Amino acid sequence: MLKLFALIVVVVAATGAQRVEHYNSPLYEPKYYDPNATTTNGLPPALQKIGIDQKLGEQLPLDTVLKDEDGKDVRLGDYFNHGRPVILALVYYECPMLCNEVLNGLTGSLKGISLDAGKDFDVVAISFDARENDKPDLAKNKKANYVERYGRPGAENGWHFLTGTQESIDKVTKAAGFNYAWDEKTQQFAHAGGIMITTPAGKMSRYFYGIDYAPKDVKFGLMDSAEAKIGNPAEKLLLYCYHYDPASGKYGLAILNVIRLGGIATLLVMGMMFVVFWRRNKHKREAETVELS
Repeated sequence: MLKLFALIVVVVAATGAQRVEHYNSPLYEPKYYDPNATTTNGLPPALQKIGIDQKLGEQLPLDTVLKDEDGKDVRLGDYFNHGRPVILALVYYECPMLCNEVLNGLTGSLKGISLDAGKDFDVVAISFDARENDKPDLAKNKKANYVERYGRPGAENGWHFLTGTQESIDKVTKAAGFNYAWDEKTQQFAHAGGIMITTPAGKMSRYFYGIDYAPKDVKFGLMDSAEAKIGNPAEKLLLYCYHYDPASGKYGLAILNVIRLGGIATLLVMGMMFVVFWRRNKHKREAETVELS
């Protein structure tokens, strides 16, 4: 009972110390189609169709053929159905700015959690630039760079950098809700930044926007997507106090659950006090009986 009480106290205290963050950029927020909408979001015409549409529950096309870091043909499904959730990063390897920031932010976040790539989850990066399908060294060098940056044993088994044909890329990006376009003026791809987490079976489960991902959010997203197969009891209890907000791509306090845990903690305290007083009175009565005899 003491251990359970201590666990609840730690969880309730931790919930009060968390900071809630939000991204307000129109590129990083969920998009909903409204045929009657007449206002614009302030983006230039070239970026109006760029962004990430949340498709929670959508199945990724696991039969899609891609190439791995060694230039070998693989199926997307080869990285799923192993009982681990998968972090999906849609980037391109010769991107001069944003894609590197996405991968850097992801790596930094993963270094801040106790779960390990290759053991508790996998990371799958897919280039949406079909031209890179003929440049396998790009994917190989990218993997070597981020495996070294991540710096944990066995990381090479949990990080995967893939390329594909335009047809294969279109299947994956459409299922994930990732919208991008080639900009002739800058000779670069226009796209939003973000990562997704899927269930072990390849269904879209969580979306995180921007380039900075709070370790807490990523860890909770992995635990949620893993269907309670990873995380220790304390972490699972802490997860009970938070809920995923699709609008912000963040985890926020679930107030009612916190109140419930607080109520349970109060009842436990009262129960412990009752036991202590009962035992004290029992010993007192026994002592008085001995003195009288």
